Amino acid sequence: MSYAIVGFGKIGQALAHAFARNNVDVTVASRRPPEELAPQARAIGPTVVAKSLQEALKGDTIFLAVPFEQHREIAKVLPNWEGKTIIDVTNAFGVPPEDLDGLSSSAFVAKSIPGAKVVKGFNHLIAATLATDPVVDGGHRVVFLSSNDEDAVAPVADLAKQLGFAPVKLGKLNEGGWLVHARGRTWGQLIFQDVFKKQQ
Repeated sequence: MSYAIVGFGKIGQALAHAFARNNVDVTVASRRPPEELAPQARAIGPTVVAKSLQEALKGDTIFLAVPFEQHREIAKVLPNWEGKTIIDVTNAFGVPPEDLDGLSSSAFVAKSIPGAKVVKGFNHLIAATLATDPVVDGGHRVVFLSSNDEDAVAPVADLAKQLGFAPVKLGKLNEGGWLVHARGRTWGQLIFQDVFKKQQ
């Protein structure tokens, strides 16, 4: 399984730290050329490698960590998204609900990336928290996951565990998934929640 992070701002870099901390290989990319990202990628850790956007999108599982309005631009890069799992880390805060056709933001993203399996996740923590070790006070920081494709959630949950998080499945995007979706200028109820699951 190969992993990529598209978007190398604060959230993308926070995710890269999680991969580096656990010695898991990940490709990082943005609209900027890879040579501009390479120094920061190397500073995060040897398992974090900057590549072109086209190269990064060859990954099996791709974190979409760009500003929400840029998702269509990313979607156009590949003619076919079949077989890819997209972990949607974007937040559509400030986007009028009517602009999303009444859908959750991740369901709207999925329409732009036909063929891909879309999982909402890793979007509820601020970058500074997401970047830190999720093992805290004998427990693991929680990551909320939701998707309309049940087959996609299990491997993402496994990855979350590998990165040190405790995955919590919220069901489909239009069910529990609403708890981690912004609507207009209102955040989802679980966004910014720093919840811990005690070890058994």
